[in-house]
Amino acid sequence: MSTVATPRSPYQREPRTKRTNWEKWGWVYMRASGVVLIVLIFGHLWVNLIAGEGVKQIDFAFVAGKWASPFWQVWDALMLVLALIHGGNGMRTVINDYSSRTLGRVLKGAVGIAVIILILLGLFVIFTFDPCPIINGELAPGVPAFCATL
Repeated sequence: MSTVATPRSPYQREPRTKRTNWEKWGWVYMRASGVVLIVLIFGHLWVNLIAGEGVKQIDFAFVAGKWASPFWQVWDALMLVLALIHGGNGMRTVINDYSSRTLGRVLKGAVGIAVIILILLGLFVIFTFDPCPIINGELAPGVPAFCATL
């Protein structure tokens, strides 16, 4: 019968440090945002493509009518923010898997900047959209019917 020799020194566990596990929270975010995005996207598709007259109803007046309601502004803004962060997190994962440390930092920085810029531009469009634009003192053609009463 053979025995293992006694180790020279007993095993010492490293003291735990309070660090945030970003990989775990990224994984949790992907699952949670994916579930919420399914509801948001299918609701968006239902309202835009199935309810009403289908795809032929989508024009400036349709979008203006939708975004005149704060409910649809928040719906589309939430969909925009969640989808862009979800996609950026997915790109971060791919970059971690397939790039070197230095190139990975550069690429993750570029993805982060792109996500931030697109979120800011998208939110700017959603919340500053004017459903009743006036061109040369008159309402622009194709505006929704409610603009005539303003």
